[in-house]
Amino acid sequence: MSQSRNVTFGNYTISRPGGLEIQVCYPEEFNKYDSPWQRQNPMMRAVPLLATELGFAIITIRLFIILLKPLHQPRFIPELLTSILIGPSTFGTFESLSPDTIVKQMMKLFPYENTVLLETFSSLGLTFYMFLVGLEMDVSAVKRMEKKSLSIAFAGIVIPFCIGAALHFVPIHEGITRESPNLGALFWAISLTITSFPDLARILSDVKLLHTDIGKTALSSAIVNDLSSWFLLVLVIVAFNHYSKHRHGPALTELGAFLMAMLPIICFILIFWFVLRPCIAWMIKETKKKAGKFSDTHISVILLGVVVCGFIADGCGMHSMAGGFIFGLIIPNGELAINIMERTEEFISGVWLPSFIVVSGLRTNFLELFSKTKLFYLLLTTIMATSAKILSTVLVALCYGMPVRDGVALGGLMNTKGVMALIVLNEGRSLKAIDNILMAAMVFMLLLMTGLVGPIFFLANKKAKRTRKYKQRTIQRRNPDTELRILTCIHSVGNLSGIINLLELSNATKKSPLCVFAVHLVELTRRASAMLIVHDAFRTKTSDHNSIRELADSDLIINGFRHYQDRNDDITVQPLTAVSSFTSIHEDIFEIAEDKVVALILIPFHKQPTADGELQGENHQIREVNNNLLAKAPCSIGILVDRGIGSAVITSAQSSLHGRQGLKLCMLFIGGPDDREALFYAWRMAGKPGVNLTVVRYVYNKDGESGILVEDQNNTEDEDLVDTARDVKQKDLDDEFINEFRFKTMYDSSITYNDKMVSNVEELVESITTMYGEYELYIIGRGENVKSPLTMGLSGWVDNPELGPVGETLVSSNSTAHASVLVVQQSSSALFRSESLQVKRKFGRQKWASPILNPDFEAFENKKKKYY
Repeated sequence: MSQSRNVTFGNYTISRPGGLEIQVCYPEEFNKYDSPWQRQNPMMRAVPLLATELGFAIITIRLFIILLKPLHQPRFIPELLTSILIGPSTFGTFESLSPDTIVKQMMKLFPYENTVLLETFSSLGLTFYMFLVGLEMDVSAVKRMEKKSLSIAFAGIVIPFCIGAALHFVPIHEGITRESPNLGALFWAISLTITSFPDLARILSDVKLLHTDIGKTALSSAIVNDLSSWFLLVLVIVAFNHYSKHRHGPALTELGAFLMAMLPIICFILIFWFVLRPCIAWMIKETKKKAGKFSDTHISVILLGVVVCGFIADGCGMHSMAGGFIFGLIIPNGELAINIMERTEEFISGVWLPSFIVVSGLRTNFLELFSKTKLFYLLLTTIMATSAKILSTVLVALCYGMPVRDGVALGGLMNTKGVMALIVLNEGRSLKAIDNILMAAMVFMLLLMTGLVGPIFFLANKKAKRTRKYKQRTIQRRNPDTELRILTCIHSVGNLSGIINLLELSNATKKSPLCVFAVHLVELTRRASAMLIVHDAFRTKTSDHNSIRELADSDLIINGFRHYQDRNDDITVQPLTAVSSFTSIHEDIFEIAEDKVVALILIPFHKQPTADGELQGENHQIREVNNNLLAKAPCSIGILVDRGIGSAVITSAQSSLHGRQGLKLCMLFIGGPDDREALFYAWRMAGKPGVNLTVVRYVYNKDGESGILVEDQNNTEDEDLVDTARDVKQKDLDDEFINEFRFKTMYDSSITYNDKMVSNVEELVESITTMYGEYELYIIGRGENVKSPLTMGLSGWVDNPELGPVGETLVSSNSTAHASVLVVQQSSSALFRSESLQVKRKFGRQKWASPILNPDFEAFENKKKKYY
């Protein structure tokens, strides 16, 4: 078979402003066979090169992410730096080097002849990326926004839009005329109005401002800005296309052509919103009824719909990515949306999106920015563009009485840009509305505006933490006749029942109501996390039971707490979502605890019980979160080992109605601040009808020893005297608290108090497992930094130090395998613990005596006779 070698010439057209087009020709070799079935596949050459280009871009982005992690930069900054690196600004400067240099060889990765395939691949990737952006937005949330957020969003669109349009006419450079200066100004304006919601959500989570008023306001305003920017971009693209065709015609003809061009777009949006959206919602509802979950077929149909919608949108005069965005917007938020994100986000953002970054970088030359511009005008334009959002936000903040500092901070957050802004600028350049120098100037401004947000707010927040003084709160120190604030942490639906029923036992009353901050812990790993953030920002206290939206785990947890609130008039529940890495999510919890001034944080144990009471399925991430909370919490902590406390609470409620014995609680008191805190909480529970509390104080009184040893691993001989005084003081505080407890509960038939003398660890364990093994819930102190001779022998074989020695005994014993255990630790602050030693209780330092000898006994008796 004969074969001949031929050389043809391909061409690639580069469009410049002013109608200038440069045609680049390049030689291309191919093999010509006699048979048409044996022609060489042209993709065999293009596809490996495309894969190499993408691989280089992906690796570079990952390296920048690692390097910039200490500076708290969003993903957009590494992507933008990668585009600059692979463009003519860096690699392009080495063209004069000899061919054998490494950089010169790397320049061959991005030849002109492969740009067409790269642009096609990036366009498809942008369509799917914008589908994800629309998928994570909840348009219905706009209706529930506060007036302040809407005002900030409106001002953040109008003022930056006007400033951006004006900056387009600043003479940054000379010598280049623009064909459509008016419409070119619109692309500048739109790029300044954008606030990237995904990048802003991650910055707020990183700097721990997610649950502050500033954070929630910024998130809600970002949604309005993004939606408005997309609408403006579609209008500008349509207007530009028809302006270029009818610019020399009469005004009425031009207006009529524009309206005719908008007609298919309006029909497209209306059909999608009012026809396709209800159909998808119906499909989701029926699927959940019949199958209960979504299959791969459903995911495939949705992804195919993205391509079809992009094709239709392109045919209507919009960009294909606008079709993908609108299609993502009409899919109801819930389980289907989260499944799609989890299956596609990594590939779309990690593989497809870098192709757009490569294309954008190849078009941007920063060397021209500094060599062919007037630096004064460039600096002026940068300052005005950066301050546009800040100025608009400060004006609205002052109207609503916000401090200027908060207004500036909020404006800085609204300056967060993302891929959407880069898309707008690339569209403007593709339509010849802006030239390469203006493009480079705007990219430089985007890099500056977004890059400064993370570090500034992180440093400001860190400084605020150093200067802020938070008064450590505990249940014991608070006024018992005031509201009790509890923060609960839930990481899965399986923890919901136990936590809610423990709150039910907390005895909310008119005099001392309960305020619960229900926090759903979500690991920040994928785009679905951003969806949970925005849902949290717009949750209301009334649940929509008729909603057709499928519920994700977060919605199930929040709805469970709302039903709990509906059953109790004296309970207020505020749902929150902490979205962060599990290695630092405890900092988010601390921020919420300090901001909401809570006295107790309730967290579930990291193991789940089986049907026979055994604990299995250890979650190492949750265990790390619990340990971090115990080590640094500014308030009291409670760890719940749930073994069916829910059924016990229901039984107690039914028993109280029939006058029978209800839920039996047992508090084991050995000594120390943790035990005092646990007893105070158990005391509050005992006030609930149907609850019976037994308090057992184990006393070690051999050879006159105090029985309480405060652990200090750095003790020296000079400190022995001080430690002895601390031991005595701790025992005095225990006696004083028990004194008060017994005095105030002596006539309470639901509370039983016992003193139990034991002389060693064996007697303690035998007493707990044999004499006190019939209770449904045990409440104990963790005993951190306080060791008694009764528990020293237990510390050596503790597998779960977060439960303490007594807690470990209860959890591992067969006789108490049916019971739930609540382990309480008072504030972990060493300073607070030392200060607590100086507390003077109401009864001073008197030892236990008969209540009749107490001077307040007569007043107590008179009060009792009055009510009984």
